[in-house]
Amino acid sequence: MSLEIKESPHPLKPASISQLKQALRSRSPEELTELCLRMARFKKENKEMLSYLIFDADDELAFIISVKQEMDRQFAEINTSSIYFIKKSIRKILRIAQKFIRYSGQKQTEVELLLHFCRKVQPFVGAMKHSTALTNLYLRQVNKIEKTLSTLHEDLQYDYGEELRTVQGSLKT
Repeated sequence: MSLEIKESPHPLKPASISQLKQALRSRSPEELTELCLRMARFKKENKEMLSYLIFDADDELAFIISVKQEMDRQFAEINTSSIYFIKKSIRKILRIAQKFIRYSGQKQTEVELLLHFCRKVQPFVGAMKHSTALTNLYLRQVNKIEKTLSTLHEDLQYDYGEELRTVQGSLKT
């Protein structure tokens, strides 16, 4: 009887994706289920990602709608008593949107959610005139949309390009 010694990475360094892939292939479905559930309990983002993959990935449109509704709710709750609170709230909403964009991994979802974010930021144009940081945050999202748009199908580029021009035009007025 011989013992098989597994090559494991240093405990403080995570394994590479290829090492993880190889190790996961040798596990039974029950073991994989247990590993996934353990990861979900370990960190909230893991649980959210697993929830997306299991429940939302099959219906991307419903996922986009639910994220937009959450963004709308958070924009409605922004404390507008000072620029500080506006900036802090907008940055938080953007972090949440970016997290869901990462979960999806689809370029169309990224464009859709960032366009929605930019539309919802527009009522805060007055605050943006007094805050370079807020203006720059907005412009970075517009640039991100433009860059991502170039990777989409021509028809989508045209449709989303029109929306982007509308968003950009209303900021200038």
